[in-house]
Amino acid sequence: MNRIDRRGLLQAGLALGAAPALARAAQDPPAPAQERPFDSAAEDLRGIGKTPHTKFAVNVEMWWSNLPFLERVKKAAALGFPGIEFWDWRSKDLDALAKLTSELGLAVTQFTGWGFEPGLCNAKHHDEFEAAIRAALEVSKKLGNQHLCVVAGNLQPGRTLAEMHADVITGLKRVAPLAEQAGVTLMLEPMNGRVDHPGHCLYGSADALAIVRAVGSPKVKILWDLYHMQISEGDLCGHLREGYDEITYLQIADHPGRHEPGTGEIHYARVLREAHELGFRGWVGLECSPKGDPLDAARAVAQADRW
Repeated sequence: MNRIDRRGLLQAGLALGAAPALARAAQDPPAPAQERPFDSAAEDLRGIGKTPHTKFAVNVEMWWSNLPFLERVKKAAALGFPGIEFWDWRSKDLDALAKLTSELGLAVTQFTGWGFEPGLCNAKHHDEFEAAIRAALEVSKKLGNQHLCVVAGNLQPGRTLAEMHADVITGLKRVAPLAEQAGVTLMLEPMNGRVDHPGHCLYGSADALAIVRAVGSPKVKILWDLYHMQISEGDLCGHLREGYDEITYLQIADHPGRHEPGTGEIHYARVLREAHELGFRGWVGLECSPKGDPLDAARAVAQADRW
């Protein structure tokens, strides 16, 4: 069975007319296992994703990846999850997606507005960056999402990290008024270089916090992916406390493997409780691939919300 390839998926979108700015790479997660028949008399499907503390958004690029895109959206709704997120918007039937999510009462929480290449970390690409953000903000009007993911970009030959981060700040300052006018938050996402994204220019929380604080806009914040943060720096609860004022969105996956909570080393019930006690009531994206049956993965996600 073919495996998900995030770069390949986004390149397919580019072939349909996307700017290179939207290309985004990721570790290839394994294809999902065959789902078992479900006995509706034994369990309420729609209750699984309706958790008491946390609003989870299923990443429908990584869940049910063997199904057509809109069928994955239906699967998320059938389990009671309140939201979905995805990567490339240019490869999607946006009218059909808007209609379906409206019918299902499902929120589109975020998608990628700007990817790894060409780098935001080089000012020569900022005209393209502004054009891509303008286009993505128009899509947000159609889908109703209030967040867009922005990636700083891969290393630029002959440039220092300080120079690249300065250009990220300049680029985000340039488009911040557009986001403010649209009421959409641009989310800078730091990655990890140990497993998934070697050669990127932004890892961990310290530099990401410095960048968004330098931009100084209420609509430029951080997409705080706890999977990447665990690999890059650890001390998840401590760093959450230190960066909380700049966090607008969380994502989770366990490590190693990038599967659902309970398959790796992260005690997600404790970490999500920390976020909740800090006052976080935003979205938590499930950017993880189910290790086996997605129904079991959904149950594991629900378990991580119990404390």
